[in-house]
Amino acid sequence: MTRGPATTLIHHPYRAPEGWEAVPVPVAKASTVLFKDTADLHKPRPRDGLSYRYGLHGTPTSYTLAARIATLEHAEHCLLVPSGLAAVTLPSLAVLRPGDEVLVPDNVYGQNRYLTESWLPQWGVTHRFYDPLTVPELRDNTKLVWLEAAGSITLEFPDLLGTLAACRARGITTALDNTWGAGLAFNGFEPAPGTHPGLGADIVMQALTKYPSGGADVLMGSVCTRDRRLHDRLNHAHEHLGYGLGQNDVELVLRGLPTMPLRYAAQDRVTRELASWMAGRPEVARVFHPALPGSPGHEHWLAVGGAGAACLFSAVFKPEYGAAQVDAFVDALQLFGIGYSWAGPMSLAVPYDMSRSRDLPLPFDGGTLVRFAIGLEEGADLRADIERALESLRMAA
Repeated sequence: MTRGPATTLIHHPYRAPEGWEAVPVPVAKASTVLFKDTADLHKPRPRDGLSYRYGLHGTPTSYTLAARIATLEHAEHCLLVPSGLAAVTLPSLAVLRPGDEVLVPDNVYGQNRYLTESWLPQWGVTHRFYDPLTVPELRDNTKLVWLEAAGSITLEFPDLLGTLAACRARGITTALDNTWGAGLAFNGFEPAPGTHPGLGADIVMQALTKYPSGGADVLMGSVCTRDRRLHDRLNHAHEHLGYGLGQNDVELVLRGLPTMPLRYAAQDRVTRELASWMAGRPEVARVFHPALPGSPGHEHWLAVGGAGAACLFSAVFKPEYGAAQVDAFVDALQLFGIGYSWAGPMSLAVPYDMSRSRDLPLPFDGGTLVRFAIGLEEGADLRADIERALESLRMAA
């Protein structure tokens, strides 16, 4: 039977031969997944994130990435979601019920704060913000405690071990935002070096947008667990929220993973050098970076091994430099883009108005804060660029 060109293109007989092997993972894209016959269609399939039923729930490409992220995080199970924000949202929606309370560190990522303050109360969930440097008060209705290591913008490193131990003793689920650590700086499921399993977080998520991608061109997140029952609960919410992925985006993250340890180490090294140098500048009142002695939570960072420290530091300028002058300093930078996110190839600098972003007192008095995200440029070039911009800041004072 002669078929038309459209039919022939769709039902082409060619199939790639078995035994194909290459370094890149093949990209399998689909909405419809075909079954062998009606018996295969009707066969019960476990909702385990491994069975092919519909493209929304995964293809061989996304399952490959999920397996590699699980290995990176020392997890048993991994769910992929279309952004870091989705990875923040999923645990709260899956775990919390009306009447429950969630505890969130006061320096939490802004979108997690917004979810906690604006959305969860509509469903009968209460919340409290706590000082990340101390173990929070736990109550009978506390069902989920968020941790962020290090915290957003001001980079305080939390009392991770103390808070996790207290929650474990009360049977309270914990969720750790491990985007900064990226699965490399410390193990979120076993954060105390030399300890046995069971002392860490129950859920570990990160924005794959950052280090795993590394190209500033992908939005994606991951949510990892070791407990199968908790994973099933997350997977149920994941499926019904419709969290699907573009497989070309998955391909880009898979491509970025092999170089992630090299990029993390290189950016970490230059960031420490610049943070230490900025801490001694006369224009700067304080620098926040967990590896710097005196930075809030430095001892907690040491307690989880004191290894990696990512690519971020924040500098608070002395109060005599007003917000407009600090904005002019950022505008004068030539090698730093002005934009959100981090862990890409280009360095970034963003000034922040912190006056309305916290419930508890800020860890500094006065002055304007600038968060620096160090890319892959030469450290000497970045330092020279900052020096030039600081000169313009002094001249404008």
